[in-house]
Amino acid sequence: RSKKRNDRRNKNEEAMTLPRRGTAPVGFGGLGPAGSSVGPSDSLLVSLTLLAALSLAYLALVFRPRTKGGRSGPPVVTSSPVVGVPVVGTILEFGRSPVKMVKRCYDEFGPVFTVPFFHKRLTFLIGPEAQEPFFKASDEVLSQNEVYGFMKPVFGPGIVYDASKKNRQVQFQSMANGLRTARLKGYTAKIERETRQYLQTWGDSGELDLFHALSELTILTSSRCLHGDDVRENLFKEVSELYHDLDQGLTPLTVFFPNAPTAAHRKRDAARGKMVELFSKVIKNRRDNPGAKHSDGTDILSIFMDVKYKDGSPITDEQVTGLLIALLFAGQHTSCITSTWTSLFILNDPSIMKRIDEEQEGVFASDPDAAVDYKMVNESMPLLHNSMKEALRLCPPLILLIRQALKEVKVRAAGKDYTIPKGDMVLISPSVGMRIPEVFEDPDAFDPDRFGPGREEDKSSPYAYMGFGGGMHSCMGQNFAFVQVKTILSVLFREFEMEMVSETMPDIDYEAMVVGPKGDCRVRYKRRRN
Repeated sequence: RSKKRNDRRNKNEEAMTLPRRGTAPVGFGGLGPAGSSVGPSDSLLVSLTLLAALSLAYLALVFRPRTKGGRSGPPVVTSSPVVGVPVVGTILEFGRSPVKMVKRCYDEFGPVFTVPFFHKRLTFLIGPEAQEPFFKASDEVLSQNEVYGFMKPVFGPGIVYDASKKNRQVQFQSMANGLRTARLKGYTAKIERETRQYLQTWGDSGELDLFHALSELTILTSSRCLHGDDVRENLFKEVSELYHDLDQGLTPLTVFFPNAPTAAHRKRDAARGKMVELFSKVIKNRRDNPGAKHSDGTDILSIFMDVKYKDGSPITDEQVTGLLIALLFAGQHTSCITSTWTSLFILNDPSIMKRIDEEQEGVFASDPDAAVDYKMVNESMPLLHNSMKEALRLCPPLILLIRQALKEVKVRAAGKDYTIPKGDMVLISPSVGMRIPEVFEDPDAFDPDRFGPGREEDKSSPYAYMGFGGGMHSCMGQNFAFVQVKTILSVLFREFEMEMVSETMPDIDYEAMVVGPKGDCRVRYKRRRN
């Protein structure tokens, strides 16, 4: 009987473990004869696998960044007051406000620190001492190409960051030739003429959005200087509309997915194609009709048309167009934003406004109707010049400058030595670095006299002031920007009395790709009679 009971027990156990005919073993992902779904243990296995993978990825984000750089690596920031989850919180905090986060980390961790950002490491250098290697390192150590590749769909292939080193050098040299002092002297008269023509449309009094108005005026003056008379007078409307579509095609998504199939990217690509077609016709017309009056020959388009690379090959029409787009992008936002902030800061401080009026009256005392010339703008308007510098210090259009470390980078700051490992993204923040109280006294106040004789706070260190970058990659267009903005504002302040509509300054729009004013920029104006 005992043997029979054991035999029955063994058969029952076998029946429990063997699958019925037509079924697959549970737990091995089989489907039943009618295509039935996997069993409950399959779902559990998939869920556990996914959970394990996510956990490993999260642990890699948290702990992997700590292992790079060795003992001299920068402190790694993984926690955030925004969200308590390590790494996730810092990513969300950075997305909400990069400037606020960088300022918090600088206060807590010092001038050099690393923030894990998904699979990247962002290492920040804040303050003149820490920023020095950023500005002094060569492209072989800290490179721009790997960072700004997302601009290729805007500029086109073979332009600036997509060009070979030799071709890029030729392109930059041609840009520099177009922005030399000799040409700036001629541009001053063009900028004044465009400004006076534009201001005639304002009438004798009224109210308008100054940011919008100065944006229009900036592209008008830029087109006259960059493109030439034939483009400015015959094709400006088409060029400005195409530029708008190119500009709108540069979004935060573009930085990570420059060719994502979005409506903005499709319009951007179509606009660039049309821009190439338009300028190719202009170039062909100039070459086919050299005796015709196209421009005075000082526009930068004329320079680009004659470029030849070191191997003897001529620049293509598409590349000429790409260089023009690159220059327009570099200057348009910076100049219109800076001229707006400079105007609003001056109008917001009656004592500064009074001194600006006195300065302009002094410059034109002998002849109120005299034309603006380069020497006047460059040497005789120090308060207007310093007001522009101060507006750039407080509200730089670019809040972050980025490089990629192709080699280890040694940094010394606040008495400590750091090693930034190869592969890190290395960043500085002009918005944070130019508001350090140890460098700039009362850093949040608009005080153009801080740059004047006896103070000169911007010269306390070679890398204290970053209004136009610094070092080997400082902005080659800064002299043009000073001439453009100061000429526009000199004419504007002499033509009109103005006051802000709002009682407070607008906020800084840190959500924008290029940071400008956010809020009420309206002014009331009345034409001066004397």
